[in-house]
Amino acid sequence: MFARLHSLSAASRDTFWRSLQALGATRIVIAIVLLLYFSSGHVEARESTAQICGSYLLVAAGLQALASRWRSHFMLQMMSQVACDLTFISLLYMATGGMRSGFGILYLFPLAGCAILAPLLLALFSASLATLFMLAHSTWLAYTSATDDSQMMQTGLYGIAWFAAVLVVNRMAARLIGQEELAAQRGIEIGVQQAVNRLVMSHSADGILVVGPDGAIYMSNPAAQQMLGGPALALDGAVLQPVAVAYEAWRADPAQATAFITIKPYADPALQEMTAAWSARRDVALHLKLRFAPADTAGLDVERNVIFLEDVTSIEEKAQQLKLASMGRLTASIAHEVRNPLSAIGHANSLLEEDLQTPVHKRLLKIISDNVARVNRMVEDILQLSRKAQSHHEPMELEGFLNELKAEFDETHKLDSRIVCLGGMQQVTVRFDPLHLREVLINLLNNAVRYASGTPASIKVFIVLLPGRPLELHVQDDGPGISPQVRAHLFEPFYTTSSKGTGLGLYLARELCLNNDAMLDYEHRFDAGMTDGGARKSSGRFVITFARTA
Repeated sequence: MFARLHSLSAASRDTFWRSLQALGATRIVIAIVLLLYFSSGHVEARESTAQICGSYLLVAAGLQALASRWRSHFMLQMMSQVACDLTFISLLYMATGGMRSGFGILYLFPLAGCAILAPLLLALFSASLATLFMLAHSTWLAYTSATDDSQMMQTGLYGIAWFAAVLVVNRMAARLIGQEELAAQRGIEIGVQQAVNRLVMSHSADGILVVGPDGAIYMSNPAAQQMLGGPALALDGAVLQPVAVAYEAWRADPAQATAFITIKPYADPALQEMTAAWSARRDVALHLKLRFAPADTAGLDVERNVIFLEDVTSIEEKAQQLKLASMGRLTASIAHEVRNPLSAIGHANSLLEEDLQTPVHKRLLKIISDNVARVNRMVEDILQLSRKAQSHHEPMELEGFLNELKAEFDETHKLDSRIVCLGGMQQVTVRFDPLHLREVLINLLNNAVRYASGTPASIKVFIVLLPGRPLELHVQDDGPGISPQVRAHLFEPFYTTSSKGTGLGLYLARELCLNNDAMLDYEHRFDAGMTDGGARKSSGRFVITFARTA
C-alpha cells in the first residue's frame, strides 16, 4: 500500500511530513521527561543515564529542525530518526540494567512511528533489531551474572509484542493512507466537476434555477438572474409568482413538465429606489418557457429540482416578423386574385337567391353566402395589416371613450347592460389612435362574449393606474382560462381554436397596439378579495399597457 512518496498526492505528502514532525516533537518531549526523571535526586541512577538523555535531547532537537526546514529525502530522514531512537534507547536500556528496569517499553515509540511512516519490511526490520538486541543483552546477563530465566521469557514476549504491534499499526496506517488518497482524488474530481458546472451554467443561454421543495432558490446562473431581474431571487416574491405557481403545479402533477408564463422582472415594488436605467425597464414583459426536472439525489436525504428558463419573446417576435413578411407578399396577390372572384361569386349567389326558392336550394345558397362572407372577412383582415401603419397618436380621454364604446357594443350585440362592467374609471388621457383602440377593444370584447357566462359583471373592463407605473387597461371575463399550450401560440397569425375564426384578430390587435407604442398581452394576476381554499386566486385577462405620457 505504501508507494514511493512522490507518487502520492500533494495532500498525502503533506500528511507524511506533518506526521514526521509530530513524531519529532514527541521524541523531544520523551527526552525531556527522561532527563528530568534521571536528574532528580529521588532516583538512584548512574551519571551516564542523565548524559545519555541529554545527548538524546540534543540530537532529537537537531533532527526536528532538519525535518522542519528541509523537506527532501523523507525516507532517509525518517530512518535516521528511527535509528537514533533505537540507539539511545538501547544505551539507556543497558545503563539501567536491562529488562528489570522496565525501560524496554520505550522501544514501542520508534517502532510504532516506523510502522506508520515506513513500508512494512522496514518496520519489521526495525522490530527485529530491537528484539535481537534485547535477546542478546538478556543472554549476556545470563552468562555474566546470576539472573533467573524469567528475563529471557519476558524478552521473548516483548519481541512478539513488537512484531504484532508493528504489523497491526502498519496495516491500519496503510488503510488510512489509502482512504485519504482516495478522498483527495475524489476531492480533485469534484473540484473539476464543479468548475465545469460553473463554466457551463455561466455560459448557458437558458436560465437555470436549482430549487428546493419549499421553493427556496439555492443556485442560479447569470442568464436566470438577467431574465428575472437580479441575483436576489425568491419564488415568494411578487415578480416570480407565476414561476412559483407553475412550480407548484408541476410538483402536484409531474407530467406537466413544461409551462409558459409572462413576467415583468423589473416591476417589483421593492425596486422603486433603483437607478433610472433600471426603472426604464419596468415595463418590459418576458415570455418564458419553463421546463422542470428533478435532480437525482437518491440516498442523500435532500430534494432538489431544476427549472430551465427559455426566453421565447425574441423567438415569438422573429416568427411574427417572418409571418408578417410572407403575409405582406400575399396581400397584393389576395387583393387582385381573390377579391374580384369572390365578389363575382357573391353577386352570382345573390342572383340565384331570387330564382331558387326551394328549402334545399335556400340552405345551399346560405352555405355559399356564409363562406363568401368568411373569406371576405379574412381578406379584409389581411388588407387591414397594410393599412394599420397609418396611425394618429391623438390625446384622448379614456373614460368617455370607454363609456361610448360600451353603449355601442351593448346595442350592437343586444346585451344586458350589466354584463359588461366598467371599473376603475378615472380622468386619464392616453395617446392612441381612437379607431385603432376601438378595433382592439371590439376584438377583445367579442372574444369575451364568446367564452363568458353571460351573468352580470361576467365581463370587466377596468383601468389600473399605480404610482410610477404606466397606465393599464384590463379586459377580463369569467370564462375558462387559456391553457399554456394555446398561450404559446395566442398572438400568432392564422392560429385559432374556433372553427368560425380567422386567426388574425388577436394578432392584428397586438400589431395595432405596437403601432401606437403600447403593448397587448395575456397575463395571470391576483384579484383582490378572491381566494381559493384560503389562497389568493389568480385569473387570466388581456392587458393593454399604454405608452407613458409626458
